[in-house]
Amino acid sequence: MRALTVDVRQATGRILNTTLFRNGGKKLLAKGHVINEDDVRMLEVEGHERITIAELEAGEVSEDEAVLQVANELGIGCFEIRLAAGGRANLMATEDCCVLVDDDILRQVNLTASVVIATGQNFAYAKAGDRVAMVKSAPFAISAGQLEAVVNILRDRGAVLQARPMREPSVAVLYCDPVQPERARQLFEPIVQQRLARFGVQCRYAMVAAEDETSLTRAMQHLLRAKPTVILIASTTAPSGPEDAVGVAMQNAGCSFERFLAPVEPGNLLLLGYKDEIPVVSAPGCFRSAKPNVVDLILPPMLARYRVSGWEVAALGHGGLLA
Repeated sequence: MRALTVDVRQATGRILNTTLFRNGGKKLLAKGHVINEDDVRMLEVEGHERITIAELEAGEVSEDEAVLQVANELGIGCFEIRLAAGGRANLMATEDCCVLVDDDILRQVNLTASVVIATGQNFAYAKAGDRVAMVKSAPFAISAGQLEAVVNILRDRGAVLQARPMREPSVAVLYCDPVQPERARQLFEPIVQQRLARFGVQCRYAMVAAEDETSLTRAMQHLLRAKPTVILIASTTAPSGPEDAVGVAMQNAGCSFERFLAPVEPGNLLLLGYKDEIPVVSAPGCFRSAKPNVVDLILPPMLARYRVSGWEVAALGHGGLLA
C-alpha cells in the first residue's frame, strides 16, 4: 500500500489515507473511507483541494475484500456476514443459538498477524441479532499471499465457529428428595424457571420422585419416553458419585456415564450421562441459587442438541472458577 496526494476531484472511489477535519476540529471523513461523489462536493465546499489517498499495490488485497473472504470460510450455522467500517466483518446470529469455537484453529489463524478473529466464548448462548464473531484486517490492505494462507488454514482444518441453532428445545426436570419429594420442587422450581429463561426456554415436563433407586428409575424412564432435549435432575442431597441413588437410577434407565466431577465452582459434583442422544444432568446444589454455575456452562450446547463430551467438561477448568 502506498500513499498518494491527489486532486480532490480525482478521488472518487479511492481510499482516504488520513482522517479529515474541519478547521474547528470536527471530523469530516474517517481514515479508510471510500470517497464518493457527494464526499468530493463536500470536501470542495470545506476548502480541501488535495487529499491523501491509499492505493493498492500489486499483490495486495483491500481490507474489506480480505475480511469478507475470511468471514465466508470462518464458520457454519445460523449467522449472516455484515461488513463494517475499518476493515471489519461481523458475524451476526440469525437465530437463537449456541456458539461453538475451535480454539486451536482460532489461535493458528490469529498468529498470521494480518487478519485476526474474535469470537464469543465456547458454549455461549447468543440471541438472534447478537454478534458472535468479528474479523479484522490490518489497515487498508494485506498481501494476497497472507490472505491465501489464512483461507487455506480454514479450508484445510474446518470451521473456527459454529452458530448452532436452538430450535424448539424441550427441557424436563426431575425434582427429588429422600423424604418429601414435593419439597424439592417447592425449593427449586423458581430457580429452575429463572435459569431456563436466560436461554429463552421453559420447562416442558416436570416430575417429583422420592430419592431412592426404584422411584427415580421409574420417573426417569417416564421422562425419557417424552424424548426431551435434556433432562435435569434437581436433588436436595449431594450424591457422592455414580454409585448413589441418582447414578444407579440413571444406569437402570439405560444411561451411559460420560463424566463425573467438573472443574467448575459451583458445580463440582456434576454427573453427566446419556440415554441415546438425550443428556441427563445431575448437578447437586446448582438449583439452590440463580448465580452462574456449571449448568449455565453446559446447558446452551445441549439445548442446541450438541453432545457435550467428558473431554469438553474437563476443558471447563480454565475459567471454571465462577464464584
